[in-house]
Amino acid sequence: MRCDVTVLGAGIFGLAIAWACVLRGAKVRVIDPNGIGSGSSGGVVGALAPHVPEQWNAKKQFQFEALDGAADFWAGVAEAAKLPSGYARVGRLQPILDAAGLELAQARAAGAKTLWQGRYVWDIRPAADYAPWISSPTGQVIYDTLSARLAPRQGLIALAAALRAKGAQIVSDGPHSGVVVEATGAAGLDELSDAFGTLVGAGQKGQAAILDADMGGLPQLFIDGVHFVPHEGPNGHGQVAIGSTSERDYTEASTTDAHLDALIEKARRLCPTLSQARVVTRWAGLRPRAKSRAPMLGRHPLRTDHFIANGGFKIGFGIAPRVADVMADLVLEGRDTIPPDFAPAVSLSAQT
Repeated sequence: MRCDVTVLGAGIFGLAIAWACVLRGAKVRVIDPNGIGSGSSGGVVGALAPHVPEQWNAKKQFQFEALDGAADFWAGVAEAAKLPSGYARVGRLQPILDAAGLELAQARAAGAKTLWQGRYVWDIRPAADYAPWISSPTGQVIYDTLSARLAPRQGLIALAAALRAKGAQIVSDGPHSGVVVEATGAAGLDELSDAFGTLVGAGQKGQAAILDADMGGLPQLFIDGVHFVPHEGPNGHGQVAIGSTSERDYTEASTTDAHLDALIEKARRLCPTLSQARVVTRWAGLRPRAKSRAPMLGRHPLRTDHFIANGGFKIGFGIAPRVADVMADLVLEGRDTIPPDFAPAVSLSAQT
């Protein structure tokens, strides 16, 4: 089959872009020799959480639009696939640690009313309403209604099934025909760094775990840098994903180690409800981080007849619905609706 679009990479960016192109009537082939979700997209955490509603910029607006549209995106995927995606807008809780934190939370609550367009709230609530799931030194917590969660592996399975239901191919090898989009994660960033002789981006190791703890439909937590995300586990029994580490120096990219042990111990200390929960899954992998810290979207710096979608890092699943739309605009219609800060040239010239 000759295709209109060939996507290299079957992670969240690649499959989401393929889906957006299929919905616009394109014939699509996805190629990944390692299989679906073999890179960082095969993780376990799935926290779709926004940046704070202050000091607004193009990246935060882009993320807001993606999170706002995520429910429709994943509902469409689930309907076509006839499979659940694991998506739910469950909200998020964060403890308020002191008086200064309370003042800051109040300012951000006011900012959310405008920046989140009145559609979602950044609210202050009694911690007792969510005990014992969360506690707070001040007795108060932040609750936002924009945050959601997605079971990453379940979401990718649903996306792949939806694509196949619409006639798209997902293969390990095959010819490149039509427009080519490279969504190859850490390996793609390594290629760019080698070609330009400077760090354009790299894989940063993350480790995470799933604990056997059924928290029902409670909101996810974010405490002292750790995400706690309740998911629907097998046979209707809930689980909680915790993550993740961020490691620039590592020996084995896909092997869990003492860093994850320390994270699990910290998570149990921060959330005593999980103190006796059994670890059922341990995960490690490389998340693609561009030097600019923003995703790289646009024409490929090495192959100008190709396009690139890379650098999702920690927010790849969260921004994927919007990434898919703007890349489909570009490759199918020639319309560049990508924020200028996401241009590959920005990462090529980034100094930090």
